[in-house]
Amino acid sequence: MWIIECKNLHAAYDRRDLGIEEKEAVKGVSFTVESGQNICILGSNGSGKTTLLRAITGMVPYSGEVLLDGQPLQKLRREKIAQKVAVMTQLSQVYFSYSVEETVMMGRYIYQEGLLGRPTKEDCEVVAESLEAVGLKDLAKRQLNTLSGGELQRAFLARTLAQQTPVLILDEPTNHLDLKVQAELSEYLREWSQKPGHTLIGVFHDIPLALALADELILMKQGQILAKDGKETILQEDLLTQAYDFNVLNYIQTMTQPAEQFLKKQ
Repeated sequence: MWIIECKNLHAAYDRRDLGIEEKEAVKGVSFTVESGQNICILGSNGSGKTTLLRAITGMVPYSGEVLLDGQPLQKLRREKIAQKVAVMTQLSQVYFSYSVEETVMMGRYIYQEGLLGRPTKEDCEVVAESLEAVGLKDLAKRQLNTLSGGELQRAFLARTLAQQTPVLILDEPTNHLDLKVQAELSEYLREWSQKPGHTLIGVFHDIPLALALADELILMKQGQILAKDGKETILQEDLLTQAYDFNVLNYIQTMTQPAEQFLKKQ
């Protein structure tokens, strides 16, 4: 069963607030995602990956059609979308002063009754579990503006996890994280994505991480899908070179060979 279906999707990248002119970033894209499937989107900077994620969650205007669990996205109320899809965007400037725990609790608002609904025991338990999952349990009372970039990234990931949705959409979730935390979060996401009914859609620059998580890969270039298929099909030298404009596989081999040779000597 398709959980997300896109038909002839067009969307623009609009950051005129930063002096960047609006331009079409997604150009006539069509694809489907099955319930329980894990899709990782690859492509160079400016290929349309982030705008595609924002369009299929209704965060930017689009033309074409997006169906979420068989229903037109534009006809669904925001809280209904939020109960099906949790989104973690790229880290940006924080302008509000909340504790880590309060921030993660925001992921539970969609389940609370009324504008000033009080957290339930279940809400508190879910928040604690989410903080534990990202390694921030000991920083629960810290203010966001005192966190490092990696800690802040983990706080927002915990908020996303606290929504407990069947679909998780992540935009470069391991940015700003040190290697240990990257490894821990990657393992958590792998375990999460293997649970029945869980669907993961993510944008990654880290190709090995994408390979570890994905059932299928989407390869984008200049706002269009160059290919959508299994890992064996996508990881072809000519296809990756076409997408990135240089020999990606050769680069990966060149960068990993010294480490492999060193480890063999140990």
